[in-house]
Amino acid sequence: MRRLSRQQWITGAFEALTAGGIDALRVEPLAEQLGVTKGSFYHHFKNRRELHLAMLAEWERLGTSQIIDEVDEAQADPTSRLRALAVRTFASDPFSDGIETGIRAWAATDTEVAAAVARVDHRRIDYVVRLLRDAGMARAKAERRARLMYRALIGEYIWRTAGGPASTKRELEEMSELLLADV
Repeated sequence: MRRLSRQQWITGAFEALTAGGIDALRVEPLAEQLGVTKGSFYHHFKNRRELHLAMLAEWERLGTSQIIDEVDEAQADPTSRLRALAVRTFASDPFSDGIETGIRAWAATDTEVAAAVARVDHRRIDYVVRLLRDAGMARAKAERRARLMYRALIGEYIWRTAGGPASTKRELEEMSELLLADV
């Protein structure tokens, strides 16, 4: 029997979440799907809840912290960072789309997950507000536009998960121009 790393368990759990929702994150079926024993699971996690928390931490790291770091490192000025952020976050990725929609559905039934989603949402929106403020936009307008961009992003995940086409490059450019209008 092969051995899995903690990260492989988390990735497998994300795959199960995207395919079957939170009910698919039971230890025995997950171990079977991954081709390992339950003992492998308990080598890395005390219980299911610990796996859940590890998934949330990984989602926040990959879907928020890493993206912010990449955008900040790649672009010097705030308007270029905002455009790069739009391209990066709206890029079509069925796995990421499934994780986002799966975690948001899960949050409807779990207060701890809902708190994690709220924290991530707040951090993401604050980052866009900071970019808009750094570009010269007044705080109130920057906050409104950041929320609009974020709502569009959440809608994009749901739209694509349901089979809709991804936003085109031109649409993303127009969105960025609208967000930056009057800067």
